[in-house]
Amino acid sequence: MIPVTTLKDRKVALFGLGGSGLATARALVSGGAEVTAWDDNPDSVAKASAEGIRTEDLHTIDWSAQALFVLSPGVPLTHPKPHWTVDLARAAGVDIVGDVELFVRERRARAPDCPFIAITGTNGKSTTTALIAHILKSSGYDTQLGGNIGTAVLTLDPPKAERYYVVECSSYQIDLAPTLDPSAGILLNLTPDHLDRHGTMQHYADVKERLVAGSDTAIVGIDDSHSALIADRVERAGVKVVRISRRNVVASGIYAEGTRLIQVAGGAMLPFADLDGIQTLRGSHNAQNAAAAVAACLAVGVSADDIRAGLASFPGLKHRMQPVGQRGRVVFVNDSKATNADAAAPALSSYDRIYWIAGGLPKSGGITTLAPYFPRIAKAYLIGEAAAEFAATLGEAVPYEISGTLERAVVHAAADAERDGAASAVMLSPACASFDQYKNFEVRGEAFVGHVAALDGIAMLIGSATGEK
Repeated sequence: MIPVTTLKDRKVALFGLGGSGLATARALVSGGAEVTAWDDNPDSVAKASAEGIRTEDLHTIDWSAQALFVLSPGVPLTHPKPHWTVDLARAAGVDIVGDVELFVRERRARAPDCPFIAITGTNGKSTTTALIAHILKSSGYDTQLGGNIGTAVLTLDPPKAERYYVVECSSYQIDLAPTLDPSAGILLNLTPDHLDRHGTMQHYADVKERLVAGSDTAIVGIDDSHSALIADRVERAGVKVVRISRRNVVASGIYAEGTRLIQVAGGAMLPFADLDGIQTLRGSHNAQNAAAAVAACLAVGVSADDIRAGLASFPGLKHRMQPVGQRGRVVFVNDSKATNADAAAPALSSYDRIYWIAGGLPKSGGITTLAPYFPRIAKAYLIGEAAAEFAATLGEAVPYEISGTLERAVVHAAADAERDGAASAVMLSPACASFDQYKNFEVRGEAFVGHVAALDGIAMLIGSATGEK
């Protein structure tokens, strides 16, 4: 835990007592703040109260006495309309922040020079975050991994010299971190997302820009127009900018040429690494993720050789294009995190012959946007509520069966791939939510790994049938 000592003996209001909110309340109390916490869920309030955290309806407190208001990132700050607590805080002139802002204040107070890499972007940020942390850890650095990737940032170990922080930041977290100041800040890309919470694409882009604008080194993917303009603006403001691209040569920075990463500096173009053969970094999207990771690790002083070794040994992000088993020329890939068509596209673009397991609770649009990848699919195995809808979309373009369950789909796909004899992938990339058959995509992915492990003659590529490494 990182006790929030910068608010010692000061009154702090907090709203949102879910996972990260409760962790934030604990960190504030541990640091000596006088916390008053609340949540719209009575069970969350009861849990906090049972831990000794002071709870009170924030309608009734003296807002003028509060030094700060801490809001959980899942609670609306601006759109579709501000939460009622936001209105109360603003009326009283109380600043509104989130847990990432509390972290950066503690870092500045305790160890302002300890390396801090922050990552954002519409797509690829979790893989990039995990890859950077892996490179640092495998290079022998004291590495703390957290933020939007699933570990609340204030549950990490406290800042100290030579402790490295790798923090994934959602747009909601950036919006609540006005003094975000990473050593290296990464903006991977921008496409329309979360507009229900940001109102417009421009506001969404403006929020994302703050992360790199406050960085010592800004690493920006320039393959979309919004990000390219941000790189130019931030550079004009005096920030050092490293541009990355998976499509085009850059004048200075790192770009992908097929599977090769090319570093451009001082007019020289030098091959840095080749991702060919690294199963966990297949596809042009992962070339961009790897380029960003390389740039960030170079910015905080990691040697080129250590970075190359870390790329080669990256085990992958759990449930995201994760190779989990091998039988002959067939690799079994867990992409359970692909809960919509756009999320499934990178995996489908990364293999030439696929036995595709898809379906679950369908989302609007279905899989029509995946039609360009249909020629790669040897056969589809459809499960869950979406099976009939997906079958209609596939039509005569792709052979398919209605498997119904994930277990049956794995068994049938494995048998068909083995009979085929070609190099291929049996891939779970559902393009659907999991809730019709599983609690969440993690449980669905673990079920897939378990069914693969039960097949005869499988060489598992991960440590256990639950997907843990």
